[in-house]
Amino acid sequence: MQTSTDRILTTHTGSLPRPASLTDRGDAPAVRAAVEETVRRQRDAGLDVVNDGEVSKPDYATYVTERLSGFDGEPIDVQWPVRALGDFPEYYARQQAADGGPRGYPSNCGPVSYTGRAKVEADLASLKAAAGDGEVFMSAASPGIIAWYLRSTYYRSTEEYLFALADAMKQEYDAIYQAGVVLQVDCPDLAATWETDPGLDTEGFRKQVALRLEALDHATRDIPPDRLRMHLCWGNDEGPHHTDVPLAGFVDLVLAARPGAVLLEAANPRHEHEWTVFQDVKLPDGKVIIPGVLDSTTNYIEHPELVAQRLIRYAGLVGKTNVIAGTDCGFASAADGPSVDPKVAWAKLAAMAEGARLASDRLWGHASSYRTPNVDNRSENDNIG
Repeated sequence: MQTSTDRILTTHTGSLPRPASLTDRGDAPAVRAAVEETVRRQRDAGLDVVNDGEVSKPDYATYVTERLSGFDGEPIDVQWPVRALGDFPEYYARQQAADGGPRGYPSNCGPVSYTGRAKVEADLASLKAAAGDGEVFMSAASPGIIAWYLRSTYYRSTEEYLFALADAMKQEYDAIYQAGVVLQVDCPDLAATWETDPGLDTEGFRKQVALRLEALDHATRDIPPDRLRMHLCWGNDEGPHHTDVPLAGFVDLVLAARPGAVLLEAANPRHEHEWTVFQDVKLPDGKVIIPGVLDSTTNYIEHPELVAQRLIRYAGLVGKTNVIAGTDCGFASAADGPSVDPKVAWAKLAAMAEGARLASDRLWGHASSYRTPNVDNRSENDNIG
């Protein structure tokens, strides 16, 4: 995993605005062109570690129904967030109506097996052709988030289902690593386990998190930790979030898992304060923290000075060489459901890169000055679609 001893590097969480030219994910030339544009725009924005923007996927998690067998069951509606729902029912009713009502997801009704080798290889070929030299990453759904969205009526227990998913998804994870690409595994299920099961107490929650991390470690056992990133999330939505489980409640379990880098929310109003967790929690040797310094749910463009302040806080606690600048979550977790205008999203990323430069100047004593971020990083047809 690329790190630096003389500046703060920059990356992001995964999904990015899809170019308007991408009207058919099944059109291979269109996907390749969209990946090329997405990689170029990341580099124009000043990002160091880039990806394909997940442009070939309909979303970050349930895309796996195109790559796994056993998901022909009746759709099951997944409620989120359950704990907060009772406090603000009117708000969530309005949000659900705006989203078109409840959304059911295919359920698992038979043995899970991996059938997506051709799809992941096509994704890797597009990314490597577009990126050339330099480190790149690719996101994949964790066993836990798949089980959270796609409920099973076939497996006898959550544990059995998680490990069946782990064995199947191992093929995708290994393919990404073997292609020389850093694997990022998305794990919003860790925090979601608390939010969606009001019956859990703290001990029960930690047992659920430990089980999901055990399945993740099992699935990635043949990938070196320094080629593996893990993304935490409390839901990429602009809601109350007042019942979110604190990071301190499970960070020790996360840091004990195999991934060498952890991406976490650190910019939104509910979780920005949690940088102080690392006053009491020691970062294990060899681990890297990628705090979100951009809120992925708001159209505010963060000032580079604020970005720098956020990075310097973390550097002061875990060491400047152990920090990479990132985003709270993706800017298009679902291709058809962005909350941030595409042009604004690219401007935010440019501001992040400038903020990382400011932080680097102060942390290493560089002699450079603030410049206006590149907010014109756009194509003729900015859109999500």
